[in-house]
Amino acid sequence: MSVRTQSSEEPAETVHRAGFACFVGRPNAGKSTLTNALVGQKVAITSNRPQTTRHTVRGIVHREEAQLILVDTPGLHKPRTLLGERLNDVVRTTWAEVDVIGFCLPANEKLGPGDRFIAKELAGIRKTPKVAIVTKTDLVDGKTLAEQLIAIDRLGEELGITWAEIVPVSATANNQVDLLADLLTPLLPEGPALYPEGDLTDEPEQVMVAELIREAALEGVRDELPHSIAVVVEEMLPREDRPADKPLLDIHANVFIERPSQKGIIIGPKGKRLKDVGIKSRKQIEALLGTPVFLDLHVKVAKDWQRDPKQLRRLGF
Repeated sequence: MSVRTQSSEEPAETVHRAGFACFVGRPNAGKSTLTNALVGQKVAITSNRPQTTRHTVRGIVHREEAQLILVDTPGLHKPRTLLGERLNDVVRTTWAEVDVIGFCLPANEKLGPGDRFIAKELAGIRKTPKVAIVTKTDLVDGKTLAEQLIAIDRLGEELGITWAEIVPVSATANNQVDLLADLLTPLLPEGPALYPEGDLTDEPEQVMVAELIREAALEGVRDELPHSIAVVVEEMLPREDRPADKPLLDIHANVFIERPSQKGIIIGPKGKRLKDVGIKSRKQIEALLGTPVFLDLHVKVAKDWQRDPKQLRRLGF
């Protein structure tokens, strides 16, 4: 088993490579946090609740010798609703189209049925190189990490997966993140950059704004709510009659929930929670877009939207 840690060797190769990588793993395995650490800016929604990423967000890592485009998929899971099934289809389609797959396994949790479920699916995808990424290494000691690395090596042997690399990283402590990019690069096809230098993601701004609002709305809510929240940005318009040096962007967005009883949870006593969601997400949106923002939020009920194909389409799934 070869486990990679940082070394000072310079790669001899100078060809330019560009391609797509995706991080897979059960919900909450650290995929989005890792995407953000590699790109160096917040592009994927991160939350300590499982199942928060719904859109395929691409983060773009620009390096002198390569361009690595990260596709962040929802966590693969055993579906219980139509939304769940659609999310799983998105994952499998993505896997078939990328150049390399990074399988994220948290260092602080023993391998479980969810990891095996995904590993079995991965074993069926023969041609794509697979890198095992042990995330959250800052949360464990050396002995626990070593045990996890051995367990992952054995899992590969058992299912017939040859790991191209096994890499321990900590995205929050920024430990071995650059090394991971170094190891993913040679697995990409040779070719010119696919995106302009300044681009960090190809997600439409409206989708990213909606994700930031949803992330703020998820924080501190009761456990039954995360899957029930969808956010749609209805419009983003520069306010008229503003001086050029004091622009203001008006954003109108709807927060959709499934049942009237959930409205109170989102709005909070005397509207305090919704106000907090607005303040928190507005700061993030202003940082993302680089302009002052007026954010107008409304909470609406879309009954059982996760099970209704028509509503799923309307909400962008």
